[in-house]
Amino acid sequence: MSTLDSRAEAHRQLQWMRVASLLEGSTLLALVLVAVPLKHLAGLPQATRIMGPIHGMAFLLYVWMLIRTVCAEGWPRSETMRLVIAAFIPFGAFINERRLARRQAQLAACD
Repeated sequence: MSTLDSRAEAHRQLQWMRVASLLEGSTLLALVLVAVPLKHLAGLPQATRIMGPIHGMAFLLYVWMLIRTVCAEGWPRSETMRLVIAAFIPFGAFINERRLARRQAQLAACD
């Protein structure tokens, strides 16, 4: 694979990683800020029964994309751990997305 092809693939992989990060973060916030309060304050356990699996699937997608991205690009462990830890923190995914966007911009600047 040529250098240009590998950069294009890395760019696509980062784009998908950004999407997965935003999806995971959005579903986490919906679960924590909407579904859980509805369950406990309004007595609507259906909220977490619906939102829980949706967030679970988004989290699995995020982990899958993280594994693919880290393996393809050979990222350092510290960066990988930051991406993993931020997935468990509300709003952490949005910080991740911004850092991934900067990394993507740096990659594009090298073209």
